[in-house]
Amino acid sequence: MQKYLLLLLLFLLQAGLFAQAPTLQTVKSSIDNYSASFPKERIYVQYDKPAYGAGETVWFKAYILKGFDNSDLSKNFYIDFTDSDGSVLMHGVYPVQVSSAAGNFDVPSWYKGKNIHVRAYTKWMLNFDSSFLYNKDIRIIQKQTTNNYRPAAKPVQTAAIDFFPEGGYCIAGIKTRVAFKAVYQTGVPATVKGVVVNSKGVTIDSIKTQHDGMGSFYLEAQPGETYTAKWIDDQKKAYQTTLPAAKNDGASLEIRTAKEKTGFIIRRSDNAPDVYKQMHIVATMLQQVVYMASVKLDVTTVIGGSIPTAQVPSGILQITLFNADWQPVAERITFINNDEYHFDPEVGFSALSTSKRGRNMIVINVPDSMESNLSVSVTDAGLGIDSSDDIISRFMLTGELKGRVYHPSYYFSNTSDSVAQHLELVMLTNGWRRFKWDEVIAGKGPDIKFPRDTAYLGFGGKIYGATPQQLREAGNLFVIVTGKGKDTSKHYLTIPINSDGTFTQPNMTFFDTLKVYYQFASKSGFGLNNSTEVTFANGGITTPRRIFFDRNNLSYTYLDTTGDYRNSVLAAEELRLQELLKETTLANVTVTAKAKSPVEQLDEKYSHGLFSGGDPAAQFDLLHDPSGTALHDVFTYLQGKVAGLQISIGGGGNTTMSWRGSTPDLFVDEVKTDVGMVSSMSLNDIAYIKVMRPPFFGSPGGGSGGAIAIYTRKGGDVQDNSKGKGLPYKTIAGYTFRKEFYSPNYATFNPMNDKEDVRSTLYWNPMVLTSIENHILKFQFYNNDVTDSFRVIVEGVSKDGKIARIEKTIQ
Repeated sequence: MQKYLLLLLLFLLQAGLFAQAPTLQTVKSSIDNYSASFPKERIYVQYDKPAYGAGETVWFKAYILKGFDNSDLSKNFYIDFTDSDGSVLMHGVYPVQVSSAAGNFDVPSWYKGKNIHVRAYTKWMLNFDSSFLYNKDIRIIQKQTTNNYRPAAKPVQTAAIDFFPEGGYCIAGIKTRVAFKAVYQTGVPATVKGVVVNSKGVTIDSIKTQHDGMGSFYLEAQPGETYTAKWIDDQKKAYQTTLPAAKNDGASLEIRTAKEKTGFIIRRSDNAPDVYKQMHIVATMLQQVVYMASVKLDVTTVIGGSIPTAQVPSGILQITLFNADWQPVAERITFINNDEYHFDPEVGFSALSTSKRGRNMIVINVPDSMESNLSVSVTDAGLGIDSSDDIISRFMLTGELKGRVYHPSYYFSNTSDSVAQHLELVMLTNGWRRFKWDEVIAGKGPDIKFPRDTAYLGFGGKIYGATPQQLREAGNLFVIVTGKGKDTSKHYLTIPINSDGTFTQPNMTFFDTLKVYYQFASKSGFGLNNSTEVTFANGGITTPRRIFFDRNNLSYTYLDTTGDYRNSVLAAEELRLQELLKETTLANVTVTAKAKSPVEQLDEKYSHGLFSGGDPAAQFDLLHDPSGTALHDVFTYLQGKVAGLQISIGGGGNTTMSWRGSTPDLFVDEVKTDVGMVSSMSLNDIAYIKVMRPPFFGSPGGGSGGAIAIYTRKGGDVQDNSKGKGLPYKTIAGYTFRKEFYSPNYATFNPMNDKEDVRSTLYWNPMVLTSIENHILKFQFYNNDVTDSFRVIVEGVSKDGKIARIEKTIQ
């Protein structure tokens, strides 16, 4: 019987392994399922101009694609502006409309940094490799004191070189193309030349830069041999760099590009294991299968083939070589350029004047066979040029690569053979790892922590501290909503409460900040007003106060620095005029300070140092809470009122607490204490309780469990048990407020027209929509007082995912 069971088990294991063995069909099905379940979004952000001064406004427009098409995945767009240390200057949230979003950011007038970092994303994108989020440094030009401004002298720089064997590895005995990329520590390409030698000092091949620090040579590595590159940079500084070690056995993948097809050659070493005698090749683009084949290398060590690409969309083609067990052994990316990815709107002027305050009329004509979403920027042409990513190079190239590419727009400047060869060097020297092949083939996917924003920011929350029966009896939450900005209109809502305490009010999109007054609607729920904690949320995500980012994945910003002085002068003068206008406007204005809420007054009165201000998880005013006197102690009062804080009450000082896996620290009047001390305190002696989220840096050791700060009453504080002090309220953030771009009309009377005009951005329109019927659009703008030449940039995307970029200089 034991032998029978053992044989049966062995048979079942073999059958299971056989049944699970991947085939071309099952692998394609796995890739298709992965692509359908985990589509990838890509973002490009256009700015109104290439650099800014302190106090100026950054106007931006974001485009969002999914695969080859406009994205319909996300309803919300997020953007963070940080200083060079990662401290957040602004966290913006904007609704996605027509697969795009637009907004603005004011550079602080006090800002002294040289750059501001921009990170843009959707919530869905946070589930995947952060290398593919949008990251860019925008230049901040500080005030210059002379028009003889010259860039600072370049410091002595040190170059570094990296080597990239085609397919990933050199295999002993197989001739392999090895690409290299040499850069200085600033990221600027280094021009290098030298030789590759073996361990005996014999020259194997020479190396020389072909384009922007890149080049290639061939190496047939020998078993047990090591190789070193001896080279000098363009400053005549000498270096030695060891090449990556070769593998003793395996297979290589060589790619040869040609018109309408991409050729491949697979070679295996003579001593390669049997799993290399049948291999599989898979080509994908944006997670879509383009080509698949199995090849036999049992009677030969070399085999070739070609991938038809005439009908393949333009973009990066990823070619992966697998052994018989479907383990990836080599990978290569190459670029397919069928020149069908763009459309070309006509941009002209029906009225043109570069004179002072001259009137201009831009005319945009999109081919009448398509709908498009465009943005238009007109700036002073003397500001210089940002030659980093534009919409074409971002969506076609850099958005799909890890690492940085110098001057990426060059690779789309024309379709010549030389540009194509240079682009192939970029393919050889940059990694691309969208897929984790073991997970894809096994039918697994990434851990999804951030669900898609399938709805715009809404209005909802949760009630803590009430039993299911109390929630059922309460029935509904009565809410009065009013804006805190210009819109102070009130909305009265009755919102059903779910059995778990959650509630939501869909289809309530709002900007800026709302003040939400609330009360339980039924009489049986009145008692919950003071014994529960009601939290409100908008469904979006928040950002930490500091963001850490990998500078290796930033878009370069290569600005023509000859425009720095003009940019600085115009920005400084515009800031001066704005400040002068503020002084004039405020001369006859009486400013009334905003009244502080009782809990804000308590926080200001009682807390100090690291305990004051901040963004606490909860604050409780016991001076004006009549329910406090009816409860036993602080822990009973707090139980269930703070989201995430778990309190288990035991007798004799055995109460325990947990928050994010750690125990919160306790403070009485900002002196650390223990559970026993707090348990013995009477609520009648307490004025204010403040609960700080983990981590709380005011605690010794960093406060990984957060902190609860308890403040005893001061002499003048007397408990107020009176009724009817008004409804409790909370504030909830909506979409980031968007300013309207100011474009003067000098043909009409306006007192504002009397002030000096030194605008460096003359016109900005982020939402130009064309249709088949309405494909010719006109826009008017006026020149300023000092500009004598314009730079016009039009970028956008068509309904079917084609990309446009037009740049013109008008003199």
